[in-house]
Amino acid sequence: MTDSPERDERHLARMQRKKAVIDERIANSPDECGLVLVLTGNGKGKSSSAFGMLARAMGHGMQCGVVQFIKGRNSTGEELFFRRFPEQVRFHVMGEGFTWETQDRQRDIAAATAAWEVSRELLRDPSIGLVVLDELNIALKHGYLDLDQVLSDLQARPPMQHVVVTGRGAKPEMIEMGDTVTEMGMLKHAFQAGIKAQKGVEL
Repeated sequence: MTDSPERDERHLARMQRKKAVIDERIANSPDECGLVLVLTGNGKGKSSSAFGMLARAMGHGMQCGVVQFIKGRNSTGEELFFRRFPEQVRFHVMGEGFTWETQDRQRDIAAATAAWEVSRELLRDPSIGLVVLDELNIALKHGYLDLDQVLSDLQARPPMQHVVVTGRGAKPEMIEMGDTVTEMGMLKHAFQAGIKAQKGVEL
């Protein structure tokens, strides 16, 4: 496609119209408030996105908290990295491994219950600006936690606190509560081709 002055002018006019619309939406947006972000779906990237937001929040000097449900048998790269900043991040690995590894529902329920008690402490602390509840959706999907209690605790958190909830199979009620909800879709995954999880990518 060739460039021309007319095409440049049309582009400029479109961008000016778009900027005016976006500027008006920003001007009419409500004041700042804490958000609930739900990352779900079968595709890769839910926890990766959550930890990207954690790094972003830290860059702004925010105090943060992480509770990992389900995961826990092996250290991950994000755990090894964020534990370098104990003055800014409270990092709690509370799971005992994926459900197909533990194969013990009562043990999984006990682990999830303990993890939620730690989560509630973070959700009650107004000094914490962002809380990551990694794989909470899985714990709720399997019925390890009382959904109404979880939603109530999330609703009662400090007004400026952001919460990121990850895990496939998010409950409809969690999706309804979320201010921003993203469903990760999978087109391809290396594991399907017989490639195991790689450090720095999945671990």
